[in-house]
Amino acid sequence: MSTRTVPPKGPRAAPTLEEVAARAGVSRATASRVLRGETNVSERARDAVRAAASEIGYSPNHAARSLVTGRSDSIAFLVDETEERMFSDPFFLGMLRSAHEVLAAAGMQLVFTVASREEDHRRFVSYAAGGHVDGVLLMSLHGRDELPQRLEEAGVPTVLSGRPLLGSADLYYVDADNVGGARMATERLLAGGRRQVATVSGPLDMCAGQDRLDGYRAAIEAGGAAYDESLVSVGEFTLAGGYAAMTRLLERRPDVDAVFAASDLAALGAIRAIQQSGRSVPEDVAVIGFDDIPDAAHVDPPLTTVRQPVHELGATMTELLLRRIRGEEPTPATVLPVELVVRASA
Repeated sequence: MSTRTVPPKGPRAAPTLEEVAARAGVSRATASRVLRGETNVSERARDAVRAAASEIGYSPNHAARSLVTGRSDSIAFLVDETEERMFSDPFFLGMLRSAHEVLAAAGMQLVFTVASREEDHRRFVSYAAGGHVDGVLLMSLHGRDELPQRLEEAGVPTVLSGRPLLGSADLYYVDADNVGGARMATERLLAGGRRQVATVSGPLDMCAGQDRLDGYRAAIEAGGAAYDESLVSVGEFTLAGGYAAMTRLLERRPDVDAVFAASDLAALGAIRAIQQSGRSVPEDVAVIGFDDIPDAAHVDPPLTTVRQPVHELGATMTELLLRRIRGEEPTPATVLPVELVVRASA
């Protein structure tokens, strides 16, 4: 009897672009265009290539491609907030999820970072300008911060979430209709017979805070009343900020019978303050928020709110940035519509 030693099999070679193309029934060039996120490919071919790549576990060789193209195939998702704020607000997580979906379909990587201090900004600009990312999705810009201008000057294409307060004519951004949404919410409160309609605004060093306050004011004045600053309590887009702002408001104006809060988290904080003061929602004080976060439908009472299309905002930002990276010149500003979602709080 003879014996033979069978050498162990080596690891299977990584799937190749040629295999993806053959499985999808397209040319290698077409498969490559799809996986680079280019748009000059039919929807049928795009779906076939993506399905084939998924089925055989194909992953583009980013290092090799980078040597050829001079690109990193990575996009930074930069949030100009603290980590606590970032991870406590469903808005940012929704934007991050939709951006990741678009980039994954384009065969690109997402680099997530939080930078709320000036030294963080300087370090990030240096990192981005060094070729580590091909572009930046910038969230939650405050005040007259010139971070997007510095990135653009360094040759790093940047798209903002929200209208910038400085240099909006020269920057690319995607926003929701904050003015229209705030006006819609305030008009509903007025139409319900409320007479002392107040607002818990967002931070006024942000475009969303300013624009939602402008929408509230426009509705008040259109309804025939004078804009009354004693009915405005400046807060933050947080539970704690809404609670504190509402507490101050009730101390100053105990006759308030309705409140438009500039975010859902602020609205939930405001409801807590209203209830702790011995009042009820909506019987004594009606409340409307802005965002339509998942918790809005499940609080007591369920929150009437302005829904902004978070998934579409993130996807549109990302697609706009990819077009810029490809050398296209899309329209710089995009404003998406919002809608009022009526529940029990107003």
